[in-house]
Amino acid sequence: MLTDIITVHLNVIFCGINPGLKSSNDGHHFSGKSNRFWKVLHQSGFTPYEVEATNDTSILDFGLGLTTAVARATSRADELSKEEFDNALGTFKAKITEYQPQYVAFLGKAAYKAFSKKKEILWGLQAEDFCGAKVWVLPNTSGLNRGFSLADLIFYYSSFYQAVKNSQNQS
Repeated sequence: MLTDIITVHLNVIFCGINPGLKSSNDGHHFSGKSNRFWKVLHQSGFTPYEVEATNDTSILDFGLGLTTAVARATSRADELSKEEFDNALGTFKAKITEYQPQYVAFLGKAAYKAFSKKKEILWGLQAEDFCGAKVWVLPNTSGLNRGFSLADLIFYYSSFYQAVKNSQNQS
């Protein structure tokens, strides 16, 4: 079981689809060697240095948190069933309502598609809020996601970082 890294009123809660087996065994988010999350987070501007997975709780210092849509660990996200997403929705809604982040960033389209019941989703800011949080959908940083290069990921995450930064400047 992978523990959420979360507190109230964060700028962003990043929501992975579900824990990978290595992350679940290690007890640290995105600890798989091929996962590019920590590198992308840093290179897109969210953190001033590349956080090590073993220090994942330090992202709270930057106004960021981590959770997963579904708690069950798998080697591949496509091993999850529609029912697992359906069963996880209530818990996820309660979590976002309780912690009230400014943004929820879904990493990959699968969880947001399942939770929103939408068939087509574009990358980026979504039209509807989710339990009071703005929603942004980003490509998944898993090494299994070969459709996005490191540069592509950094582009999408940098765009999101700029939106978060701009909304803070307006507050």
